Amino acid sequence: MEDPFATAFALMASGDPELRQIIGLSLRVTLTAVAIACMIGLPLGAALALARFPGRGALVVLFNALMGLPPVVAGLMVYLLLSRSGPMGGLGLLFTPTAMVVAQTLLILPIVVSLTRSVTEDLWLEYHEQLRSLGAGRLRAVPTLLWDGRVSLLTGVLAGFGRASAEVGAVLIVGGNIAGHTRTMTTAITLETARGQLGLAVALGIILMAMTLTLNAVAWGVGQWAKERLE
Repeated sequence: MEDPFATAFALMASGDPELRQIIGLSLRVTLTAVAIACMIGLPLGAALALARFPGRGALVVLFNALMGLPPVVAGLMVYLLLSRSGPMGGLGLLFTPTAMVVAQTLLILPIVVSLTRSVTEDLWLEYHEQLRSLGAGRLRAVPTLLWDGRVSLLTGVLAGFGRASAEVGAVLIVGGNIAGHTRTMTTAITLETARGQLGLAVALGIILMAMTLTLNAVAWGVGQWAKERLE
């Protein structure tokens, strides 16, 4: 019986085309989802922190609750939306990378919104007198507050990336795990393990763990750098 670790390291050393294709698709899908979630979530979270309107409290509770949204539920929601009988079924997006981006964005967005709201609220309480003295109201202060809280927000974005990159259920439901088309690292690990082809699964697992460790190291390093700048 072949050693799965030896096979894994051989695949990584040789730059196996299938391995590279799976990693490349995973990164493209996750990075796109993170970018979309940030474009929507950062201004939305800041507006939710500073604006006052009926139902604001309910929205805050909703986004906080959605941070724990089970991935399979997110996948099911996107599946129903994009299936042939769904409201967007005519677009033909089901079982494509686009559907996987939508599912991952749905998972990341509540994290970005909730963290941005929390950070922006804290910064507004700390600096609102200075900002108002400069003629900046609540909404006009949003860009300044987002920039000032960039380190904390970056940590949240990295957390969102980590959640999306390690996700299996949602992308499996809406992507279908199609070889060369929608197969990501996590879905490939699931499939190859079930097949007993452990070499590729172990190689992908090692790479996924390395990505997770790198993300945590970057988040820790950014936090330490920020503390040193403040001292």
